[in-house]
Amino acid sequence: MSFWQLLKEDWIAHERDWTRPGFRAVAVHRLGNLQLDTPRPLHRCGRFLHRVLYRWVRNRYSIELPYAVELGRRPIIEHQGAIIIHGFARLGDDCIVRQGTTIGNRYRDRPLDAPRLGDRVDVGAGAQILGAVSVGDDARVGANAVVIDDIPAGHTAVGVPAVARPTKP
Repeated sequence: MSFWQLLKEDWIAHERDWTRPGFRAVAVHRLGNLQLDTPRPLHRCGRFLHRVLYRWVRNRYSIELPYAVELGRRPIIEHQGAIIIHGFARLGDDCIVRQGTTIGNRYRDRPLDAPRLGDRVDVGAGAQILGAVSVGDDARVGANAVVIDDIPAGHTAVGVPAVARPTKP
């Protein structure tokens, strides 16, 4: 998909409000990916513009979403504040991430270990997803849960450390 089509989908997913901090963070992320494909002379300008906007979003809204994150289609970043996503993480399509969430590595000596979230994953406020874990499609992570083990598809993880249970219909 083109940059503009992805941006339009993101805008629609964020309730057609371009002033929402989550939309702005995702738009800057998409811009960071776009600047990777630009020709060499324009690449430096694009990289500089992305870096300025990235830092502005990070400092103003406290949403850290590096351009290296594999971001699916229509992600929703609810609210603002203290959202940190590891540069090597993967978020699937239609994921929802709420405030106070950390999606990052667990051990300092393994900096490339990052979580992989499937499609339609719902991450509650204050949740911590740490290490090279996989969260299956349609899974839910409860508020303030600490996930250090894989979560199967369709399960809900709650507690510290999180325990996965099948989601009740």
